[in-house]
Amino acid sequence: MITNIRAKNFKSWKDTGDLRIAPLTGFFGANSSGKTSLLQMLLMLKQTAESSDYRLALHLGDKNSLVELRTFYDIVTNHQINEALELSFSWQSRMLANLLAAYTDKQSESPILDVNFTVKFREISKIVVVDSFKYEFGDYSFGIKRKTDTSFDYEFEGDFNLNGQESHAGPVKFYNFATNFTSNEMFFLMRLPAELSDQLTQIVYLGPLRDYPQPIYIWAGDTPTDVGAKGERAISAMLASKINNWGLEEMIAAQLRKMGLIHSFSLEPIAPGRRDYEVKIKKTSTSPEVLITDVGFGVSQILPVLVLCYYVPEHSTIILEQPEIHLHPSVQADLADVLIDVVKNRNIQIILESHSEYLLHRIQRRIAEEQLTPDDTTLYFCEMGEDGASTATPLQLDKYGNIANWPKDFFG
Repeated sequence: MITNIRAKNFKSWKDTGDLRIAPLTGFFGANSSGKTSLLQMLLMLKQTAESSDYRLALHLGDKNSLVELRTFYDIVTNHQINEALELSFSWQSRMLANLLAAYTDKQSESPILDVNFTVKFREISKIVVVDSFKYEFGDYSFGIKRKTDTSFDYEFEGDFNLNGQESHAGPVKFYNFATNFTSNEMFFLMRLPAELSDQLTQIVYLGPLRDYPQPIYIWAGDTPTDVGAKGERAISAMLASKINNWGLEEMIAAQLRKMGLIHSFSLEPIAPGRRDYEVKIKKTSTSPEVLITDVGFGVSQILPVLVLCYYVPEHSTIILEQPEIHLHPSVQADLADVLIDVVKNRNIQIILESHSEYLLHRIQRRIAEEQLTPDDTTLYFCEMGEDGASTATPLQLDKYGNIANWPKDFFG
């Protein structure tokens, strides 16, 4: 689970400061206040970890990526291409204690791992290069840094015995060592990049623009890892769950019914032996069964959100952009209950960007009702100053759900 992030010189964020990421984290604020950039930072790290090109320090994306950020010029603050971009990412590691015990004589009371890295644009070669990266856990740290600004030679720094190894080839991506270590202690250090990569691949994303409903869905028999950035694989995920008797269809139908959107929901082939499927819905007990294309647009838009929340494995981190789009205010509030449910009962982490006052108020209410604690959630108000720099102010929630520092003009 992600615990903290920090960005320096990333888009409109000169310095985010240390941002706590709770099991349920929400970013609120006006349009163009920098909220989306924080999500894009995480998606950039994810697609870098998953890229097959190990030479790329950062994978800024293309039209087929989760996020397309174009060039270093476009992501560095104020387009100051000679400035360094520095990012930090902390997460709770379920493997750290076992690794420490297995490969070293060191112990750490904290299961938190942190990686901090700095990249720069090299004008001569026109590429982004890693200036340094460092892993920290407990009282220990280890990493590499460039010897000089003009050099591609690196040196180790940190607390571990390096057995005379003083230099290092260029890193792999922004976080991995190119050297193969032989001692047990060094082998442990090689596990740190793998642990970071595993954490980043557990991030899944659903964007604000979701696919239109279809009268027919064709399923190839695959089991997708998620629902896709536009929810385009939501029906495939439901069908895979149905074949494996995971009970997802019934769970989704129950949630839609609880929200007052449907009476019944079914997903069946158009004929025996066919791979063409129809999603049929009854709005009330006495109404006729119709295709999903023939009911309100909100059903098809919330469906991928629900499927994603109940389909992905436990310990996943879900990033949601404006999940409330096209939803009635009461359904927006009910959506908050879904997010709270998967956070509390499925060990899922939710990071969302939202403009929904109804969703926020439901979170406040559940805190007051002790179904959620202030420690379970962190809510930020993002705004952009006159100088074009973004800031994120944590909303101060008490045990009654009250916000002590309610921002001026929060919702107009």
